[in-house]
Amino acid sequence: MFQDLKISRPGLWFPTIWIYLVPFRLETHFWENTIFWIGLFFVTFPLNYLVYGLNDYNDIKADAVNDRKGNFLFGARSSIAQLASVPRKIALFILPFIVYFTYHSGFGMLLLLLFMIAINAIYNFKPFRIKERPPFEIFIQVGYVVTAFFSVLLNDLQMLPWQTILYLSLFAFQAHIAGEIMDIEPDLKTGKRTTATLIGRKNTKFVMLALLLVETNILFFWFQDYVLAGFLAGFSLWLLLDVFVFFKDRPYTLSQMKLFGYAINVSAILSMIWTLYSGNLLQPVF
Repeated sequence: MFQDLKISRPGLWFPTIWIYLVPFRLETHFWENTIFWIGLFFVTFPLNYLVYGLNDYNDIKADAVNDRKGNFLFGARSSIAQLASVPRKIALFILPFIVYFTYHSGFGMLLLLLFMIAINAIYNFKPFRIKERPPFEIFIQVGYVVTAFFSVLLNDLQMLPWQTILYLSLFAFQAHIAGEIMDIEPDLKTGKRTTATLIGRKNTKFVMLALLLVETNILFFWFQDYVLAGFLAGFSLWLLLDVFVFFKDRPYTLSQMKLFGYAINVSAILSMIWTLYSGNLLQPVF
């Protein structure tokens, strides 16, 4: 069971949890509803086991030489024998939720959940295998935003503004690029094609910086959320120092990557609390 938990990468649950929580307003007392907690549990272990289980099932060579794997923060380093049962376990973990959520929310929910499965299959399996077709492996991360639609439908909430959906999409792109930067060496060793392996570490960091600056401006001007905008501006400044002063084109050490992973999780928790408290992402001024 611990291996399955590692496969789901608890250290990387924050995107699905964060996006699930965005549509809620504190004044609705959503935490008093049982369905909220069932949905929240689903977007932690079961959904991430689907996402990362299929990823690991199709990424055995790269993971085997990836030093940051083998822990609860960045995921398991599994053998072929251990991964052989992953598709069956995914079905076992996901199917009861599909049945229950469809019963609760209707046929539209069934289609949404099937889309979640389909987009992960397209990402991982041939003939599509988008994960090795840069730059489309970045753009397909928009699939994470489906978690917000799932939250809206399951909890009978108001649909998010398009501005919020755009921001969440950029957030998903940025989070994925950060992972690619850390995986350049093992990906190059095994011949895996990603945007980061094609354009290099520095250029990929510049792409990430561009996304951060766009996100910062969206938060500042479209939502007038000066707290989140200030945090991303600070992160952008750090990335500039990373590129030009501290790391330049050097890879991070394992201990540095773990430190970044813990810092991102702390930042995610704090930003979740702020987002729920302020409600700014539900009230664009543009």
